[in-house]
Amino acid sequence: MSPRPKIGLDISFIIEAAGKIADQHGVQEVTLASLAKKLGIRPPSLYNHFDGLTGLRKKLAIYGIDKLYEVMADAAIGVSGTEAVIAVSQAYVNFARKHPGIYEATLLAPDPEDVDVQRAGAKIVDLSVRVLQAYHLEGEQALHAVRGLRSILHGFSALEQKGGFKMALDLNESLLIILKAFLAGIGKRDRLMEG
Repeated sequence: MSPRPKIGLDISFIIEAAGKIADQHGVQEVTLASLAKKLGIRPPSLYNHFDGLTGLRKKLAIYGIDKLYEVMADAAIGVSGTEAVIAVSQAYVNFARKHPGIYEATLLAPDPEDVDVQRAGAKIVDLSVRVLQAYHLEGEQALHAVRGLRSILHGFSALEQKGGFKMALDLNESLLIILKAFLAGIGKRDRLMEG
């Protein structure tokens, strides 16, 4: 496949190309040199769009977080309660399966405290809080539940990507069982907090 002509090269096209490299070869292979080669330009031309490799990785992280948010938000449309939590969770895991490099990039932002990265990530947190509303969680309880859900989804995705599930069991069924157990626990959180 020949590179796209340089004319009209914009940041969204550049980041999409970086995402393709990440998904096909791993996020560590996203360098200024590899991206420039894919785009058919010289590496210094990329400095017109971001500040070196750190800037590229930040843009790729935000791109990935935004894409992850989009698939999760789409999955939440028209559903509520347990169904919404499961739909959003399955969308998360499926995104990590379909875009392993982009997903990894979301976790490797050069500075996770960066305002732009925080803003992008806050949308996912807010969406997660909203889908968990059926469990009547408020304030810190809601955030603890979001952390728990994210831990499940990331842990499941990371183990799957690294080949950690070798048994001949349906992965989607395993995920569903784990999610239902987590949600049942949240439903009984008052008793859990007493212990």
